[in-house]
Amino acid sequence: MGARPERREAQVADAGAAQAVEGIAPLTPMMRQYAEVKAQVPDAVLFFRLGDFYEMFYEDAVRASEILQITLTSRAKGADRVPMCGVPYHSARRYIARLIDAGLRVAICEQVEEAGAAPGIVRREVIRVITPGMVLDDEVLEPRANNFLGAVAFGQDRMGAALLDASTGDFFALEVEGLDALAEELGRAQVRELLVSEGASDELQALLSRLGTRPAIAPLDAAAFEPARAQALLKAHFQVASLEAFGLQDAPLAQAAAGAALRYVRDTQKTDATHIDRLSRLERGRHLILDEATCANLEILRTLRDGGRKGSLVGTLDRTATGMGARKLARWLTAPLRSLPEIEARLDAVEELASKGVVREELSAALREIADLERVCGRLSLGAGNARDLRALATSLAQLPRLAEVLEGLSSSLLQSLCTPLRALPELTDTLGRAIVDDPPVTLKEGGIIRPGFNAELDEYVALSTSGRDVLLQIETRERERTGIASLKVRYNKVFGYYIEVTKPNLHLVPSDYIRKQTTVGAERFVTPELKEYEEKVLTAEEKRTALEYRIFEELRAQVVAAAPALRAAAEAVSTCDVLLSFARVAAEHGYVRPVVDDSDVLEIVEGRHPVVERMLGHAEFVPNDVRLDRKDAQILVITGPNMAGKSTVMRQVALIVLMAQAGSFVPARRARVGLCDRVFTRVGAADNLSRGQSTFMVEMTETSHILHHATRRSLVILDEIGRGTSTFDGLSIAWAVAEHLHDRIGARTLFATHYHELTDLAREKPRVKNCQVAVKEVGGKVVFLRKLVPGGASRSYGIEVAKLAGLPVEVVARAREILANLESGELDESGKPRLVRRASYRVDSAQLGIFVHQPPPPSLSEGEAAVLKTLRELSVETTTPLGALTLLAQLKERLS
Repeated sequence: MGARPERREAQVADAGAAQAVEGIAPLTPMMRQYAEVKAQVPDAVLFFRLGDFYEMFYEDAVRASEILQITLTSRAKGADRVPMCGVPYHSARRYIARLIDAGLRVAICEQVEEAGAAPGIVRREVIRVITPGMVLDDEVLEPRANNFLGAVAFGQDRMGAALLDASTGDFFALEVEGLDALAEELGRAQVRELLVSEGASDELQALLSRLGTRPAIAPLDAAAFEPARAQALLKAHFQVASLEAFGLQDAPLAQAAAGAALRYVRDTQKTDATHIDRLSRLERGRHLILDEATCANLEILRTLRDGGRKGSLVGTLDRTATGMGARKLARWLTAPLRSLPEIEARLDAVEELASKGVVREELSAALREIADLERVCGRLSLGAGNARDLRALATSLAQLPRLAEVLEGLSSSLLQSLCTPLRALPELTDTLGRAIVDDPPVTLKEGGIIRPGFNAELDEYVALSTSGRDVLLQIETRERERTGIASLKVRYNKVFGYYIEVTKPNLHLVPSDYIRKQTTVGAERFVTPELKEYEEKVLTAEEKRTALEYRIFEELRAQVVAAAPALRAAAEAVSTCDVLLSFARVAAEHGYVRPVVDDSDVLEIVEGRHPVVERMLGHAEFVPNDVRLDRKDAQILVITGPNMAGKSTVMRQVALIVLMAQAGSFVPARRARVGLCDRVFTRVGAADNLSRGQSTFMVEMTETSHILHHATRRSLVILDEIGRGTSTFDGLSIAWAVAEHLHDRIGARTLFATHYHELTDLAREKPRVKNCQVAVKEVGGKVVFLRKLVPGGASRSYGIEVAKLAGLPVEVVARAREILANLESGELDESGKPRLVRRASYRVDSAQLGIFVHQPPPPSLSEGEAAVLKTLRELSVETTTPLGALTLLAQLKERLS
């Protein structure tokens, strides 16, 4: 037999590739088709289907072979060679994923007609373009995280943005003032790909400089962001006369961004994207705002150590059973609520579920049987789903009434509201359950998808293709009885097909309706109208069976797409139930309590615990702490103590407890009262950002500036060691000024950890500043960390003791103690040499006070102040640093006054 048609095409293409060298050699029909398709997607790697392979040519082949580490081959004609490489179509998904991770776009070009169906080469078309923001494959997608495509429309003073997850149908739009707010929303959503107008390069660079993680950039023609065009597309897609129902009637830039995002989905996926059936406007005032730096510093979604989920807040609280529940949990934790009624509704539901262990197990059992409805529906709507998606949908829908039945027995209004959408799909549930076999194949063109009994015509084709021998035996038996020819046989060969063979001694018994077909040495071969009809049925049964199964699949898929709004509502109810159940399970298992959330300015936590650190150490090992902040007596807590004592843990746990409470979760504490926060800011840790040309100190100051410009009286501010990235004097000056600004101008509740012990003097100057320290104890020359927050300021940092614990060589530690003693006795000796290099201590004389004491008295000094300054010059003064001299002078001036 000859080669299969598609394999022959591949051979033709190989020959054409050898000829098609940028117009130097003539193109074969196949390579001409390739060139035409490639011209449609010049910025994507084209996977061109040839038989059982996706082939790549020219620059696509060169780039792909390097990234995928596959062999780059070529076909030659004379001195010309065409680079090419390929991957098997059945394993293409993992290769596509690697190209997407490398920031490339991949266009999938498939055969859209059967070989031999029309003269000439098989017609091929691009059926889908896969980009970082347009991934639908479950093997590539992170199941517990959204994969957002972002779009931004820049205006004069305002900016519009859209967030669209094509895999789930989640679609949001917003308008904000300023690049900082825009960057906060894009960073919080962890956008994978960003659509921008080609003419907005300056604005784009300014935006990217504010993003911690840079998404892939997809420039679009400016017309894609034209508000009128976008508005028309959105109205047509949602079949509405106005966008007022979506809250976008007065937001042209949000409309522009949303229209560009929706058009991009439709253009790349070659579909109407009917599963995107709703658009929500994000109102920043409805949620507690967490910027990208805060999400990273608090390790809400990913750890700072390795970027993994394990060890993050979401990883600690996630007991969800479904992917859509896990994604909603992440959204709730990165966008906690500010509405007291909504928070209370969630807390009521969690409290009821936490108190009913049997109910939790019943709900969990049902949820474990439910697939990712959002992504299954998304794949089917975008034409990327298969029969296994329909089977998963059928199994999942069958669980929804069971889930509703359990929820109906509960009293929480929020849980009760979930029941209606869970009972809205009985017809689809029944149809899919009857139609799809329990374990369908992955591919759609091989048959075996539909259950027996669902379609009579299909059952007949299946019977013909699988039970042909039985039918032939029945015909043979009947004809023997009818003719009386005991040796009559029904046989088949490739030349004549099916026939009846009668030996020559029995020819006189042949009926008149037998049609002679062939004469052999010892027999005659005949056909009958019945046998010819059966032959036609059998020979085409498999082909017709496969085609009919595919048609039935398409009809079922169309039913799913038509039910997309109801499916989305059911998925929303399932995911909400899943998150609330996760909160309740964690609360019951780890001793979390219901927080009091109110409209006051009080933040009071009694025996609070860090949810992640506690889980790692164990409940018995973790030392809980009390914290109280308000705007009357304790607006700012200045926290001192040695490294490793636990200052950062205490501050982070306060922030996490606040956002958990406003997300509707119970919290790790004995008691907690949370006055609503509008934002949580953190300035924690230090790291260079070399890609932006920013030093450690510049990053620190940029983040601090952002806080001072955007914090309000309702905010919670976490500052850890402000000013440590520069000189001591500069750092202390900045830290002091920042604290004053927060106290005097902003009024935000603030936790301020520092090693500048001089900052404890703020409590003397500012009425709402309190000092506290993380206690330590010295035992036998060793430091024991007590991890307990107590009132008062620490007098030492114990840095050398911590260095010793870290394993520094003994001689280094000893020398450090010696140098510390030198520093504490002054900077210079009597000869003006640096005292820290000496191996003995000296008293500090007046020369050691440097410019702070030895400069001429400022003309503004009073006679008494000048006398004090003169005395300091004349006396030997024991002080630790020049700054200590300033402090002494200030104290003496205060006493004089």
